[in-house]
Amino acid sequence: MSRTDVTIPTPDGDARAFVFTPESGEGPWPAVIFYMDGPAIRPALFEMGQRLADAGYYVLLPDMFWRAGPYEPIVMANIKTDEDRRAFFGKLFPSTSPEKAMSDTGAFLAFLDKQPQVKGAKVGVTGYCMGGAMVLRAAGTYPDRIAAGGAFHGGNLATDAPDSPHLLAPKMKAKLLVAGADEDKGFDDAQCERLDQALKAAGVDAEVTIYRGARHGYAPKDMPVYNEDAAERHWRELIALFDSVLK
Repeated sequence: MSRTDVTIPTPDGDARAFVFTPESGEGPWPAVIFYMDGPAIRPALFEMGQRLADAGYYVLLPDMFWRAGPYEPIVMANIKTDEDRRAFFGKLFPSTSPEKAMSDTGAFLAFLDKQPQVKGAKVGVTGYCMGGAMVLRAAGTYPDRIAAGGAFHGGNLATDAPDSPHLLAPKMKAKLLVAGADEDKGFDDAQCERLDQALKAAGVDAEVTIYRGARHGYAPKDMPVYNEDAAERHWRELIALFDSVLK
Protein backbone atom coordinates (compact mmCIF):
# COMPACT_ATOMS: atom_id res chain seq x y z
CA MET A 1 0.00 0.00 0.00
CA SER A 2 1.30 3.44 -0.95
CA ARG A 3 -0.26 5.31 1.99
CA THR A 4 1.45 8.48 3.19
CA ASP A 5 0.23 10.29 6.31
CA VAL A 6 0.10 14.06 5.87
CA THR A 7 -0.92 17.13 7.86
CA ILE A 8 -2.88 19.88 6.12
CA PRO A 9 -3.16 23.40 7.59
CA THR A 10 -6.72 24.74 7.74
CA PRO A 11 -8.14 27.96 9.18
CA ASP A 12 -9.03 26.03 12.35
CA GLY A 13 -5.82 24.03 12.79
CA ASP A 14 -3.94 21.13 11.29
CA ALA A 15 -6.03 18.33 9.78
CA ARG A 16 -4.70 14.83 9.39
CA ALA A 17 -5.11 13.14 6.05
CA PHE A 18 -3.79 10.23 4.01
CA VAL A 19 -2.47 10.14 0.46
CA PHE A 20 -2.59 7.15 -1.88
CA THR A 21 -0.88 6.91 -5.25
CA PRO A 22 -0.76 4.10 -7.83
CA GLU A 23 1.57 1.29 -6.82
CA SER A 24 2.91 1.13 -10.36
CA GLY A 25 3.75 3.80 -12.90
CA GLU A 26 4.83 7.38 -12.46
CA GLY A 27 2.78 10.52 -12.03
CA PRO A 28 1.53 13.09 -12.17
CA TRP A 29 -2.05 11.88 -11.80
CA PRO A 30 -5.46 13.61 -11.55
CA ALA A 31 -6.47 14.22 -7.94
CA VAL A 32 -9.49 12.88 -6.07
CA ILE A 33 -10.69 13.86 -2.60
CA PHE A 34 -12.24 10.88 -0.80
CA TYR A 35 -14.81 11.93 1.82
CA MET A 36 -15.12 9.25 4.51
CA ASP A 37 -18.31 7.72 5.87
CA GLY A 38 -19.57 8.09 9.45
CA PRO A 39 -17.48 5.23 10.94
CA ALA A 40 -14.45 7.39 10.14
CA ILE A 41 -10.84 6.58 9.32
CA ARG A 42 -10.09 2.85 9.45
CA PRO A 43 -8.38 0.11 7.42
CA ALA A 44 -11.39 -0.49 5.16
CA LEU A 45 -11.11 3.07 3.85
CA PHE A 46 -7.37 2.72 3.33
CA GLU A 47 -8.09 -0.29 1.13
CA MET A 48 -10.63 1.71 -0.86
CA GLY A 49 -8.25 4.65 -1.18
CA GLN A 50 -5.55 2.41 -2.62
CA ARG A 51 -7.95 0.73 -5.02
CA LEU A 52 -9.02 4.10 -6.39
CA ALA A 53 -5.40 5.24 -6.63
CA ASP A 54 -4.47 2.11 -8.58
CA ALA A 55 -7.02 3.18 -11.20
CA GLY A 56 -4.66 6.07 -11.95
CA TYR A 57 -5.40 8.76 -9.36
CA TYR A 58 -3.74 10.76 -6.59
CA VAL A 59 -6.18 10.15 -3.75
CA LEU A 60 -6.50 12.36 -0.67
CA LEU A 61 -8.47 10.81 2.22
CA PRO A 62 -8.93 13.49 4.91
CA ASP A 63 -10.09 12.80 8.44
CA MET A 64 -13.20 14.96 8.63
CA PHE A 65 -13.29 14.40 12.41
CA TRP A 66 -9.79 15.78 12.96
CA ARG A 67 -11.05 18.47 15.34
CA ALA A 68 -12.09 15.75 17.82
CA GLY A 69 -8.46 14.74 18.32
CA PRO A 70 -6.92 11.27 18.02
CA TYR A 71 -9.21 8.24 18.13
CA GLU A 72 -8.83 4.52 17.64
CA PRO A 73 -10.20 2.98 14.43
CA ILE A 74 -13.84 2.02 14.86
CA VAL A 75 -14.67 -1.67 14.49
CA MET A 76 -18.22 -1.78 13.18
CA ALA A 77 -18.78 -5.32 14.47
CA ASN A 78 -18.41 -3.95 18.02
CA ILE A 79 -21.33 -1.53 17.65
CA LYS A 80 -24.41 -3.47 18.65
CA THR A 81 -26.52 -1.07 20.73
CA ASP A 82 -27.47 2.60 20.86
CA GLU A 83 -25.18 2.93 23.88
CA ASP A 84 -22.29 1.59 21.82
CA ARG A 85 -23.12 4.05 19.09
CA ARG A 86 -23.14 7.00 21.49
CA ALA A 87 -19.84 5.87 23.00
CA PHE A 88 -18.13 5.57 19.63
CA PHE A 89 -19.59 8.56 17.83
CA GLY A 90 -20.57 10.97 20.62
CA LYS A 91 -17.52 13.19 20.30
CA LEU A 92 -16.85 12.68 16.60
CA PHE A 93 -19.95 13.87 14.77
CA PRO A 94 -20.27 17.21 16.62
CA SER A 95 -16.69 18.05 15.60
CA THR A 96 -17.68 18.89 12.03
CA SER A 97 -20.49 20.65 10.18
CA PRO A 98 -21.30 21.55 6.57
CA GLU A 99 -19.54 24.88 7.02
CA LYS A 100 -16.44 23.35 8.59
CA ALA A 101 -16.29 20.61 5.97
CA MET A 102 -16.33 23.13 3.14
CA SER A 103 -13.74 25.32 4.84
CA ASP A 104 -11.58 22.22 5.17
CA THR A 105 -12.16 21.40 1.51
CA GLY A 106 -10.69 24.75 0.54
CA ALA A 107 -7.56 23.80 2.47
CA PHE A 108 -7.47 20.38 0.81
CA LEU A 109 -7.61 21.99 -2.62
CA ALA A 110 -4.77 24.34 -1.66
CA PHE A 111 -2.76 21.31 -0.52
CA LEU A 112 -3.35 19.54 -3.83
CA ASP A 113 -2.22 22.63 -5.73
CA LYS A 114 1.24 22.28 -4.15
CA GLN A 115 1.76 18.59 -4.92
CA PRO A 116 4.05 17.85 -7.88
CA GLN A 117 2.40 14.42 -8.29
CA VAL A 118 -0.98 16.05 -9.00
CA LYS A 119 -1.92 16.71 -12.62
CA GLY A 120 -4.14 19.66 -13.45
CA ALA A 121 -6.42 21.89 -11.39
CA LYS A 122 -9.64 19.95 -11.93
CA VAL A 123 -10.42 17.57 -9.08
CA GLY A 124 -12.77 14.64 -8.54
CA VAL A 125 -14.59 13.95 -5.28
CA THR A 126 -16.19 10.81 -3.95
CA GLY A 127 -18.00 10.26 -0.66
CA TYR A 128 -19.95 7.70 1.34
CA CYS A 129 -22.70 8.06 3.94
CA MET A 130 -22.14 11.55 5.38
CA GLY A 131 -19.47 12.02 2.72
CA GLY A 132 -22.14 11.90 0.04
CA ALA A 133 -23.52 15.26 1.14
CA MET A 134 -19.96 16.63 1.22
CA VAL A 135 -19.56 15.66 -2.43
CA LEU A 136 -22.58 17.74 -3.44
CA ARG A 137 -21.59 20.64 -1.20
CA ALA A 138 -18.07 20.65 -2.62
CA ALA A 139 -19.43 20.67 -6.18
CA GLY A 140 -21.61 23.67 -5.32
CA THR A 141 -19.03 25.52 -3.23
CA TYR A 142 -16.02 25.06 -5.51
CA PRO A 143 -17.59 24.69 -8.96
CA ASP A 144 -14.49 25.85 -10.80
CA ARG A 145 -12.37 23.12 -9.17
CA ILE A 146 -14.67 20.13 -8.77
CA ALA A 147 -15.14 18.50 -12.17
CA ALA A 148 -16.63 15.12 -11.22
CA GLY A 149 -18.28 13.65 -8.14
CA GLY A 150 -19.67 10.36 -6.93
CA ALA A 151 -21.92 10.13 -3.85
CA PHE A 152 -22.78 6.66 -2.52
CA HIS A 153 -25.36 5.67 0.12
CA GLY A 154 -25.50 9.30 1.18
CA GLY A 155 -28.23 10.74 3.34
CA ASN A 156 -30.19 14.00 3.62
CA LEU A 157 -29.24 15.14 0.13
CA ALA A 158 -32.55 16.79 -0.77
CA THR A 159 -34.53 17.75 2.33
CA ASP A 160 -36.62 20.72 3.44
CA ALA A 161 -33.67 22.13 5.40
CA PRO A 162 -32.57 25.62 4.30
CA ASP A 163 -29.03 24.32 3.76
CA SER A 164 -29.96 21.09 1.96
CA PRO A 165 -27.24 20.14 -0.55
CA HIS A 166 -29.64 20.02 -3.50
CA LEU A 167 -30.18 23.77 -3.23
CA LEU A 168 -26.61 24.27 -4.47
CA ALA A 169 -27.47 22.69 -7.82
CA PRO A 170 -27.52 26.01 -9.76
CA LYS A 171 -23.87 26.56 -8.82
CA MET A 172 -22.61 23.10 -9.81
CA LYS A 173 -20.56 22.41 -12.94
CA ALA A 174 -19.35 18.89 -12.14
CA LYS A 175 -20.53 15.69 -13.75
CA LEU A 176 -22.21 13.74 -10.95
CA LEU A 177 -23.23 10.21 -10.01
CA VAL A 178 -25.47 9.80 -6.96
CA ALA A 179 -26.32 6.23 -5.98
CA GLY A 180 -28.47 5.84 -2.89
CA ALA A 181 -29.24 2.72 -0.89
CA ASP A 182 -32.51 0.81 -0.98
CA GLU A 183 -35.02 1.37 1.83
CA ASP A 184 -32.87 4.16 3.26
CA LYS A 185 -34.86 6.69 5.27
CA GLY A 186 -32.01 9.16 4.87
CA PHE A 187 -32.42 9.17 1.08
CA ASP A 188 -35.75 7.74 0.02
CA ASP A 189 -37.45 7.76 -3.36
CA ALA A 190 -38.91 11.21 -2.71
CA GLN A 191 -35.49 12.70 -2.02
CA CYS A 192 -34.05 10.88 -5.01
CA GLU A 193 -36.68 12.46 -7.24
CA ARG A 194 -36.23 15.90 -5.69
CA LEU A 195 -32.47 15.80 -6.17
CA ASP A 196 -32.78 14.52 -9.72
CA GLN A 197 -35.22 17.29 -10.64
CA ALA A 198 -33.07 19.99 -9.02
CA LEU A 199 -29.98 18.88 -10.94
CA LYS A 200 -31.88 18.62 -14.21
CA ALA A 201 -33.41 22.06 -13.74
CA ALA A 202 -29.93 23.47 -13.18
CA GLY A 203 -28.56 21.77 -16.29
CA VAL A 204 -26.14 19.58 -14.30
CA ASP A 205 -24.90 16.44 -16.07
CA ALA A 206 -25.92 13.91 -13.43
CA GLU A 207 -27.23 10.42 -12.86
CA VAL A 208 -29.29 10.01 -9.69
CA THR A 209 -30.40 6.52 -8.76
CA ILE A 210 -30.89 4.00 -5.96
CA TYR A 211 -29.10 0.66 -5.95
CA ARG A 212 -32.04 -1.65 -5.35
CA GLY A 213 -31.38 -4.47 -2.91
CA ALA A 214 -28.37 -2.72 -1.35
CA ARG A 215 -28.60 -1.24 2.13
CA HIS A 216 -27.05 1.91 3.57
CA GLY A 217 -23.33 1.22 3.90
CA TYR A 218 -23.07 -1.16 0.95
CA ALA A 219 -19.60 -0.09 -0.30
CA PRO A 220 -16.97 -0.54 2.49
CA LYS A 221 -16.06 -4.17 3.08
CA ASP A 222 -16.13 -3.92 6.88
CA MET A 223 -19.77 -2.86 7.06
CA PRO A 224 -22.28 -5.53 8.20
CA VAL A 225 -24.43 -4.65 5.17
CA TYR A 226 -21.57 -4.79 2.65
CA ASN A 227 -23.01 -5.84 -0.70
CA GLU A 228 -20.42 -7.14 -3.14
CA ASP A 229 -22.58 -6.66 -6.23
CA ALA A 230 -23.43 -3.07 -5.32
CA ALA A 231 -19.88 -2.31 -4.23
CA GLU A 232 -18.40 -3.58 -7.47
CA ARG A 233 -21.02 -1.70 -9.46
CA HIS A 234 -20.04 1.46 -7.60
CA TRP A 235 -16.38 0.92 -8.47
CA ARG A 236 -17.14 0.40 -12.14
CA GLU A 237 -19.34 3.46 -12.41
CA LEU A 238 -17.16 5.72 -10.27
CA ILE A 239 -13.95 4.95 -12.15
CA ALA A 240 -15.73 5.30 -15.49
CA LEU A 241 -16.99 8.72 -14.36
CA PHE A 242 -13.56 9.91 -13.29
CA ASP A 243 -11.86 8.50 -16.38
CA SER A 244 -14.32 10.28 -18.66
CA VAL A 245 -13.82 13.66 -16.99
CA LEU A 246 -10.37 13.76 -15.42
CA LYS A 247 -8.22 11.81 -17.85
